[in-house]
Amino acid sequence: MNTNNTPRSVLITGCSSGIGLCAAHTLKSRGHRVFATARGAADVGKLSAAGLDAMQLDVNDSDGINRCVGQLLEKTGGTLDALFNNAGYGQYGALEDLPRDSLRRQFETNLFGLHELTARVIPVMRRQRRGRIIQNSSLLGYMALPLCGAYTASKHALEGWSDTLRLELAGSGIHVSLIEPGPIESAFADSSRRHTEDAVGADRAGEPRYRLLRERMNENRGRLARRPPETVVRCLIHALESRRPKARYQVGAPAAALWHAKRLLPTRLLDRMLLGAAG
Repeated sequence: MNTNNTPRSVLITGCSSGIGLCAAHTLKSRGHRVFATARGAADVGKLSAAGLDAMQLDVNDSDGINRCVGQLLEKTGGTLDALFNNAGYGQYGALEDLPRDSLRRQFETNLFGLHELTARVIPVMRRQRRGRIIQNSSLLGYMALPLCGAYTASKHALEGWSDTLRLELAGSGIHVSLIEPGPIESAFADSSRRHTEDAVGADRAGEPRYRLLRERMNENRGRLARRPPETVVRCLIHALESRRPKARYQVGAPAAALWHAKRLLPTRLLDRMLLGAAG
């Protein structure tokens, strides 16, 4: 890997646990100046206690975005080398069961907040004539599974948004990369359950398809080959430090296999495979 190990200033969203927390500690250990953010004040306190330069940031709060970026630029003297957009959440539920507000909230966090934060830092990177914008997407950014429609739609939108941004920033010195993980060990599934209960309501929670979903999720906790967050962070390091970062990084065998299957298999055959995998 042809890399540039010059220390970078890196803003990371969603550092309370999982990928974001692992990324913050790993990049700091590599000599980068990491600004680790979390939505809750208690989580910010934990990050600070762990020795990280922690800041409060809720990507759904426009004033909070401006405040966070302003504080960061004061600390760095007006520069920022990289942004890792990691904050996000998922929810399960058949599309026909999801109220409009649930779908809107999914996009507010997974796309609109990311858009506003990224647009806020691009002028800084343009002035520098360099920068890295790295998005934590998902294999569901290019595939689909039943009962994952809201999350899938938000990640498909993120992929299209990022592809467009990459073209618009061509020649600017700013690189845009997408990381597309398969199943990762994190608190994501438990968080998704909570959002699902809020979205579809108790009146539908007992329906056969949701009972089956819960059973399969419980079965897969011990059986599914989930990768540790470090596998995502390895791709993040390449996207941050390589002189020629990739536009896309598939993380794990399922993500890579489905990436190729999407392009090689007839849609009807792929649909049958995905329905079989989803039970």
